[in-house]
Amino acid sequence: MLRKSVIGVTYFALLSGFMLASAGTADTIKIGVLMPLTGSNAEFGIIQKKSVVMAVDEINAAGGINEEKIEAIIADTQGKVDAGRAAIEKLITRDKVILIGGGFSSSVTWAAISIAQQKKIAFLVNSASADKITEQGWDFIFRLNQPISEHLDTFASFIETVATDIKSAAIIHANSLTSSSDARRFFKKSGALGLKTVTKESFETGADDFRPLLLRVKTKDPDLWYIVTDDVNDAVLLTRQSKELNLNPKLIVGGAIGFTRPEFKKSAGIASNYVAYITPWTAAVTYPGAKEYNTKFIARYNTAPTYHGAQAYAAVYVMADALKRTKARTPGNVRDALAKTDMTTIFGPVKFTAYNKKSRQNRLPTLLIQWIDGNAEIVWPQHLATKKAIYPAHR
Repeated sequence: MLRKSVIGVTYFALLSGFMLASAGTADTIKIGVLMPLTGSNAEFGIIQKKSVVMAVDEINAAGGINEEKIEAIIADTQGKVDAGRAAIEKLITRDKVILIGGGFSSSVTWAAISIAQQKKIAFLVNSASADKITEQGWDFIFRLNQPISEHLDTFASFIETVATDIKSAAIIHANSLTSSSDARRFFKKSGALGLKTVTKESFETGADDFRPLLLRVKTKDPDLWYIVTDDVNDAVLLTRQSKELNLNPKLIVGGAIGFTRPEFKKSAGIASNYVAYITPWTAAVTYPGAKEYNTKFIARYNTAPTYHGAQAYAAVYVMADALKRTKARTPGNVRDALAKTDMTTIFGPVKFTAYNKKSRQNRLPTLLIQWIDGNAEIVWPQHLATKKAIYPAHR
């Protein structure tokens, strides 16, 4: 009981410290940021918050917005739709923010941006990926990150250009809503590529023996294994046990967050070699400032950021850039300045455009990463690659 109390006090102190870090005065420019600081996605929301605080500190130390400091008022959505609505209403009506950023889960973000559009306050989404977010023609809603329908495009290009002999695939996914949705998207994309899905397997997160599942997959002899899980322990165990069984398809690709975490490489060890995964961002990317952001984050917080942190950090700089170009800070002027954004961030180039059904959407490639000799190397798209892919990826 004492240990739980200490943890609770420490967590409260952490959140309180962040709020103090973003506190300001009447002379500051108020921006709002929405993220989940409690609930199931709190781990990533806290990484985002750390990144927002770091970006605000840097911008203010460099002179702020035309000598005015930014005040980031950070609101907890709790990962819940109703809490997200309440949080954005408070930011707009009580805190009087001029611009809002953030957005993690798509359902919560959708509820929040609907209010932002109604109230005519510009909102820069930086993580929520549902396609419909930028398909409504809403003139106050912008998105920095890649929509979910485009997450597999880079990998598809790799198949069409490099791994042209892949003809069949196995889909292995955690039995969760997000992993199942990812598996369905891959099934649709693989069909468009002409790949035959020879088997689909689901599993419960937390299992301690995946060997029966893996041996079932082996009997189908697929060229490609696509494995989807947000749980790093699942990703590690699947990778290690496939290595123990000497299962060597031409390529193993991880979907979702499980394969992207630094602890994956550490725990999977040599079995991780040549396993690939798809991600919106990595610190290895050559965008200006990306490596420096990663280094500063580790030095300040003693842990590495995820791509969610990079999205939040970049979004603050995009908002600051728009505010610098806004003379009279009316909601319409702020929106118009954001619409004219043309800059490069640690997350990549940012320029909001319209294509297909989308409007005010930044267009960026995702990255295909491969673990090569213990390092997470970008292997596709070619113009961002840090190393040539090892293919076939027999471990």
